[in-house]
Amino acid sequence: MPPYQHFHLIKTCDGARTGELNTLHGKVLTPVFLPVGSQATVKSLTPGEIRDTGFNMILANTYHLYLRPGIDVIEKMGGLHRFMAWDGAILTDSGGYQVFSLAPLRRLSDDGVMFRSHIDGTEHFITPELAIQYQETLGADIIMVLDECSAYGDRSEKIQAAMDRTHRWAERCLHAWKKRDQALYAIVQGGMSPPLREKSAQFLRSLDFPGYAIGGLSVGEPKEITLALVAQTASLLPADRPRYLMGVGAPDDIVQGVARGVDIFDSALPTRVARNGALFTRQGRVNIRRAAFQNLEGPVDPTCDCYTCRTFSAAYLSHLFRSEELLALRLATLHNLRFIYNLVGQMRGAILDGTFTQFRDDFLAGYRTTDEPVRLAQKQKWLKERGAQQ
Repeated sequence: MPPYQHFHLIKTCDGARTGELNTLHGKVLTPVFLPVGSQATVKSLTPGEIRDTGFNMILANTYHLYLRPGIDVIEKMGGLHRFMAWDGAILTDSGGYQVFSLAPLRRLSDDGVMFRSHIDGTEHFITPELAIQYQETLGADIIMVLDECSAYGDRSEKIQAAMDRTHRWAERCLHAWKKRDQALYAIVQGGMSPPLREKSAQFLRSLDFPGYAIGGLSVGEPKEITLALVAQTASLLPADRPRYLMGVGAPDDIVQGVARGVDIFDSALPTRVARNGALFTRQGRVNIRRAAFQNLEGPVDPTCDCYTCRTFSAAYLSHLFRSEELLALRLATLHNLRFIYNLVGQMRGAILDGTFTQFRDDFLAGYRTTDEPVRLAQKQKWLKERGAQQ
């Protein structure tokens, strides 16, 4: 455990929780969403703009930073915070998911993972101990164990083997963890199997980590399976430790996750869809390129207080996208991140005043979700493209 109380649970309301993370770079209120800055940047925005949007914690990725510019370069520059001029908290993923995405370019063993760089094809070998060493060197506030993520549809034997390896690696990570002012989180695996999820949660809970992540979900499975496994897994984790649902960032999914007791979320989805012209509103995601917006004098979302909605008309933003102007990407990203920030803040307030269930029901009743077959097809396409790029 860290030499301080890493997490303080403040209040619960019908399963939803609000609390406070204590980190080296300040307190972070939960539930919280982390903008993704895999390569030490949240795409298209400066650190100051991220701060102005309200966030005081982001995610960076060890796999990407290890390959480029290199852990040694960042160490020489004074650590990750100084390198990217970010004074808030940082969580670093160990890179396990990125290695999972590499599929044909990797070889796994109990010793670690051998993989080929998606950049230049060079071969690299990372062990659980090195994953911890790299993250400690980066100086992140929260660091993750190295794990093995199963693909949706894997055989039960393969899922079991990946979970067992994840457990062995978690023990090695815990033993290698030296900088106790950085909180180390374990990652629950087990594929889509409730019994294996229970076994994984119970085993990792016995090791007494400062925090616990729910991994291996949102990898192409139907949403009802995701939500059921999130509810089951969260209920098995200790109440006095933070619960982190990895890779989930759609507004309705965040609300559903909070309702099931999750404290921390991250995803590239809000910024990725923004760069494609998809903006969040309380009624659902809208495509700013549609003809309906080309002559709209008001903002995309009249209820939003982001810089984009305070300053520009929907017609102007639509024009920027149709003209392929770079400013379009920045303005849409600012909007989506502020939307998520406000949504999470509203949920914290609803938990504190005992009205979360009503808030959840009202939000989900008014939010138009993406059609499930379309969502799954988009997810599979993104996973395929991600694997090819990495």
